[in-house]
Amino acid sequence: MKNVAIAIAFAGSLSLSAHAADSYSIDPTHTFPVFEVNHLGYSVQHGRFNKTSGNISLDMAAKKGSVDLTIDTTSIDMGFATWDEHMSADGFFNTAKFPTMTFKSNKLIFKDDKVVAAEGQFTLLGVTKPLTVTVNGFKCGDHPMTKKPMCGANIGGTIKRSDFGMTKYVPAVSDEVQIHVPVEAYKN
Repeated sequence: MKNVAIAIAFAGSLSLSAHAADSYSIDPTHTFPVFEVNHLGYSVQHGRFNKTSGNISLDMAAKKGSVDLTIDTTSIDMGFATWDEHMSADGFFNTAKFPTMTFKSNKLIFKDDKVVAAEGQFTLLGVTKPLTVTVNGFKCGDHPMTKKPMCGANIGGTIKRSDFGMTKYVPAVSDEVQIHVPVEAYKN
């Protein structure tokens, strides 16, 4: 009887570990949030942030997970210093007062064995609003060069910057901002 109890306990522990979430750390050298906005009706301008950090939790068997992504707004890169300063100032990203923006999600949406979306909370300029992002090209496997397990995808979403208090030059500079984030994360 004692052996049966030990066998049941062992089987139970295997079952629990099969559904344990794997933890991943964002690779900051391959995760660069990019945004695009219509500029005065003449062109679509692009900017990016060069410093990103965060963690992802994935339980593929249970089809659950979470995302905690932090973007360093002081790392804004518009392509030249004068424009970086302009976009860092009060009225836009106000990086002196708000040096980060975040996306946090506890609801990943799966289709078959792939993450296809995430519902969460996006914080910009101290204002937090719900945001659903699409996830394209989700893939996990061993990195071909480092041989370490990793996952990656391309994330996309749209915000209205005025919802977060960034109203400078609206509507001449579009209120709608497209966000694209290539993400790669190594398993811990």
